[in-house]
Amino acid sequence: MKVFFKKNWSSFALFFITLISVFLLLIVALPKAGPILGTGTKQTTKAQTKEVIHYTAIGDSLTEGIGDLTNSGGFVPLVASDLQERYHLNGVQTDNFGKNGDRSDQILKRIKKSQEIQDGLTSADVITLTVGGNDLMKVIKGDVFRLTKNSFEKPLKKYQKEVEKLLTEIRKYNGHAPIYVLGIYNPFYLYFPDITEMQEIVDSWNNGTEEIVKAEKNAYFIPINDLLYKGAGDEVGIVSSEDIASGMTSSGEQDIKNNALYEEDHFHPNNLGYQIMASTVRDEMVKTKNEWLKKGSE
Repeated sequence: MKVFFKKNWSSFALFFITLISVFLLLIVALPKAGPILGTGTKQTTKAQTKEVIHYTAIGDSLTEGIGDLTNSGGFVPLVASDLQERYHLNGVQTDNFGKNGDRSDQILKRIKKSQEIQDGLTSADVITLTVGGNDLMKVIKGDVFRLTKNSFEKPLKKYQKEVEKLLTEIRKYNGHAPIYVLGIYNPFYLYFPDITEMQEIVDSWNNGTEEIVKAEKNAYFIPINDLLYKGAGDEVGIVSSEDIASGMTSSGEQDIKNNALYEEDHFHPNNLGYQIMASTVRDEMVKTKNEWLKKGSE
C-alpha cells in the first residue's frame, strides 16, 4: 500500500510540476493583451492631442456661405463637423467672419476695425481665408467689352500686394495657426462666354495668390477651380469657342448649367459645391494635422 501511494504521489507531483512549467512558458511566450478600458497606447495618443479646436474662417461670400440653402455657413460647418468626428474631438468652436462682396482690401479693413475678428484670430487653431473672386470681378466689370489677358496684369500685381498685407495682418494676431487660403474658380463663362481666355485668366489669378501664400510660413494654398468650374462630374465648362458653340440651344441662346453652382445667381456654390469645397479643405487639414492638432502646437 505504501509503495502504491509513493508511486502515485511521484506521478502526481511530476504532472503538477509539468503543468506549472507549461503555464509559465505560455505567460512568457504569448503577447500581453491590450488594456480593456482604453488606457495604454491609445490613451497616450489622445493625451497628446487637443480635445477642442478653435476654427476661425474669414473672407468673402464663399466663407459666409452664400448659396447654401441650409443657411448654416457653407463649407465651414462641414469642415468642423468632419474634423470633430475624424479625431474624436470634444468640440470644434467656429467663428465665421465671411462677408458677401468683400475684396482683399475690404477684408483687411474689417480685421483692423473689429475686435471680435481680432480675438477670433488670436485664439484660432486653424484659419481659412477665401479671397480673390471679388478682386477679379472688379477688373472684369471695369471694362468688360475691351478685356484681354493683358488687362489683368497690373491689377494682379496690386491684388498680390493686398493679399500679402492681409496675411501679415492675420499673423499680427496669430503667429502659429496654419492658414489655409482657398483659390477661386471660374463661373465667369456663364456671364462672359465671349471671353474665351477666361480660364487662363483665372489660372493666372490663382497662381498669383499661391505665390504669396507659399512665401508665408505655415500657410497653404488650396485650389478649387478644377473641382467647381465644370460642376460635379465635369459636365460643363467653357474654355474655347467650340465649347461656346456647343452650349447654344437651337434658338441660339445659351443653355449652360453647372450642378455645383447656386441656381439663383450661377456664381456661388450650392450645397453640393460647398460639400466639394469642404472635402478638399479637410483633406489639406488632415495632411497638415501636426500643425494644429497636437498639444503644444500653439
